[in-house]
Amino acid sequence: MRTVRALARLLAATGHMLHGLAIVLMAFGRLDAAARQQRIGWWAVKMLRMLGVGLRTEGVPHAGPVLLVANHISWMDILAIHAVCPQARFVSKADVKAWPLIGRLVASAGTLFIERERKRDALRVVHQMAEALQRGETVAVFPEGTTTDGSALLPFHANLLQAAVATGTPVQPVVLRFSEPAHRVSPAVAYVGDTTLVQSVWRVASADGLVAQVSLLPPERTQHADRRALAEHLREQIARRLDA
Repeated sequence: MRTVRALARLLAATGHMLHGLAIVLMAFGRLDAAARQQRIGWWAVKMLRMLGVGLRTEGVPHAGPVLLVANHISWMDILAIHAVCPQARFVSKADVKAWPLIGRLVASAGTLFIERERKRDALRVVHQMAEALQRGETVAVFPEGTTTDGSALLPFHANLLQAAVATGTPVQPVVLRFSEPAHRVSPAVAYVGDTTLVQSVWRVASADGLVAQVSLLPPERTQHADRRALAEHLREQIARRLDA
């Protein structure tokens, strides 16, 4: 029965993904920013539901320009944050652009892509982030730089935080946790090691009672902040909530 249920979820999710692609191709060009964000939020919430994932939220997104700083577990993180904050523009590794269907959808949501193999590319992305923040937009980053199994945090890289420091934009910590009835930290969601995207999607669709918890902590000021000290402070804030 679990296999049948997983297949049914994947079929529904595939249909919803194609629906999203149709919206991107045929409607996004004539929609304003607010209308696009409304559809992004709707799409993310429904995709979670199609995959059998519940959603719990705590806190509210900062009103105005803000840099969201979150722990990183899986491709599911983007769905969870977009379900709560559809206006967020993510900074993502350039490899995601090549993912079938997903790459096009992610790019259409305004994602900023970074070539991590090129050290100088981070500076280009920081400039793009700063410009977006100055326009009043919301940008989201995963400063660990890679995913974990959700049970612990890696050190936070501070370079992308420079965009918020340089523009005096608040940063808002976002705590992500995926759980199951038998697991405080869901092993099904962990996208680490040699796990492929196909394997990860199957594990999520096969999970029972999976819940995404998105906690938005109070924003932090960045004026005159040292970016490395800020990165460590944000990491401590997120780690404290994960341990709670």
